[in-house]
Amino acid sequence: MNKIGCFLAQTCLLSGCNSFFNPLFTLILRCIQTEEAQIWTPMDGDTFVTKDGFIMNTFGYEHPNDRVFAFLKYIPAQYKQLFNVEMLTRTWKFGTCELTNQLFRAEKLYTAKNYQTFIEAFRKTFPNYLYFDQTRGKELITAPLEAIEQVFVPKDRLVWLQNLKNPDKLQTMTLQLIDLISKESGVPCSDLGIHGSIALEMHAPESDIDFVVYGTSNFRIVEDAIQRLVNENKLSYIAGNRIEAARKFVGKFQGKIWMYNATKKPDEIKTQFGEYTYTPLAPLRFIATICNDTETMYRPAIYRISNYQPQENQSELDLEKIPIQVVSNIGCYRNVARAGQQIKVAGTLEKVQSTRNDSVFYQVVVGTATSEEEYIWPL
Repeated sequence: MNKIGCFLAQTCLLSGCNSFFNPLFTLILRCIQTEEAQIWTPMDGDTFVTKDGFIMNTFGYEHPNDRVFAFLKYIPAQYKQLFNVEMLTRTWKFGTCELTNQLFRAEKLYTAKNYQTFIEAFRKTFPNYLYFDQTRGKELITAPLEAIEQVFVPKDRLVWLQNLKNPDKLQTMTLQLIDLISKESGVPCSDLGIHGSIALEMHAPESDIDFVVYGTSNFRIVEDAIQRLVNENKLSYIAGNRIEAARKFVGKFQGKIWMYNATKKPDEIKTQFGEYTYTPLAPLRFIATICNDTETMYRPAIYRISNYQPQENQSELDLEKIPIQVVSNIGCYRNVARAGQQIKVAGTLEKVQSTRNDSVFYQVVVGTATSEEEYIWPL
């Protein structure tokens, strides 16, 4: 696993401060570990703030040595006009810096059209945020390490919240929910975390509670515990569509909306950036059966499949090109079905080749940022 950079920062001893980068810190781009140093290994869902005021979320677990794959979440007001997308009417404020005093967020964060619009906006004004990924043959949004000023890791932000002297009403409710889930599931708080606006101290009374579960087995345990709490009327599910109903990742606690996702533990990350190349071949539509669901809750979500059934002539494949897995880069298609269930998929067939031994397999990617007609539907 790539210890990015490596990022080193002095251990923070100030109350309430657990972001690795802060004006009080020294940022060093070399791998010399001391007892006073911390290394940030970027994990999916970690949030960071750049020197240009952009707030971004880390995407995935494989990153180049000098940057982090990410998606843009909050845009400073002074750059709003550069990003020609529909924005939410609500605004946010982060910290005390004038640059982040008013932040906007796209109404739709994860559409192919918006992603391409973001790329063009960065190209014109902040080209250092773009990276041509030779393993995929495409340009992607990233953040250079040298541009990152603060990092917010969910599990560390939970520790910060637990030690906060005077939490407000929403922070208190967040702690109550985490405690309830930890006690019911038996998963320790050290394997849980918080993210979203609460983690960044930019929440409002109407904000949701976003939390994280670390590890595959922990996630399944928490999933079962939440179901029990729903059965006991201590929590409830809410779902706006069939995907949310299948995922059961959104609900209410004491009238407040909560949602949760999963992040891999370090020992669950098996590949590094550059170990494979990915060549897009053709769009496919098919039905398949999930044969392994141990990585379906993550982003990217990986569904191991069998019983490939093409749904149109152009999806007919030679035997050696039949995909062994479906990979979703779109967060809403995480954990939509379990092993033994069927899924209906529209995505892009990719040839995946090892850079170590030239072995090859095929997969289908949903969320290529080239089409809005990519999906995973549970059947």
